[in-house]
Amino acid sequence: MLEVSSLAILIGALVLDRLIGDPERVWKIVPHPVAGFGALIAIFDRHFNRQQDTGAARARAGTLVLALLLLFVAVIGRWLEIAFDWIGPVGMALEAVVVAVFLAQKSLADHVEQVQDGLRDGGIEGGRAAVSRIVGRDPETLDESGVARAAIESLAENASDGVIAPAFWYALFGLPGLLAYKLLNTADSMIGHRNARYLEFGRAAARLDDVANWIPARLTGLMILFATLTVKGFRQARRVVVVLFRDSGKHRSPNAGWPESAMAAAVGVALSGPRSYEGQMTEDPYLNVGGRHFVDGKDIATAIAVFWRTMSVFMVLVAVCAVLR
Repeated sequence: MLEVSSLAILIGALVLDRLIGDPERVWKIVPHPVAGFGALIAIFDRHFNRQQDTGAARARAGTLVLALLLLFVAVIGRWLEIAFDWIGPVGMALEAVVVAVFLAQKSLADHVEQVQDGLRDGGIEGGRAAVSRIVGRDPETLDESGVARAAIESLAENASDGVIAPAFWYALFGLPGLLAYKLLNTADSMIGHRNARYLEFGRAAARLDDVANWIPARLTGLMILFATLTVKGFRQARRVVVVLFRDSGKHRSPNAGWPESAMAAAVGVALSGPRSYEGQMTEDPYLNVGGRHFVDGKDIATAIAVFWRTMSVFMVLVAVCAVLR
């Protein structure tokens, strides 16, 4: 737990992921491990999420499936750790590569930047096409502000889910913690929905994912606060504090409100608000309601800059922890 070697490996992985990200040519040849997690979850979903079973039986099946899969990937993580320990410094380098594979700094920023490019080069249709790859809401209902707002919200939420959270669980429990978190997060995105098929079967995945992201989401909000302080000064940072503690609880998610409200205040725009999912409108409140409601590509660029500064602040935090250890 918080071993110096693990923190050093984590710093190397963060640097590697920041510089290289996910090389698409590699994943066209070899499936990404998260895609493998998704395939496993889909197999168990088909065989154990039986519609004829009672809700209680489906909930038990979902809990058992999740526990077995978490144990399976944690054991794989431990075997990898043993193998890497056995080959010494080379093993540390290989472990840093493995950790980097499960982080998403550059790929996340690249996908969000594509939304900015889509709006600039293809207008509203180009923006809708790009944002549909990273969010689940109905893209045809989005105007320019809706597209930009969705991209910034995805950037903020996934700063936690895709970077801070996996790094956090790796720092605490090594590769078993990292792989277990990524399996859980993948399960939540696949079966953690509140609909007729997954309300019971995916309940354990949804609730455990909320627990696993509780600390990382709040840590991400605080990292955005410090990033804002270093870039925009005390006045804007004070605004982030106000919005963070006033609006973070308004989000439908117990965790996503923290990074999203912090990002909203840092950029100076209103996020969240009404949106459409599968043809159903939701009347979600705005985060940072006093911010600008017209959001465009320039605000996406500002959010990406805040994101990268947040990642730098996080890397400094990891380095400080390593020194203190």
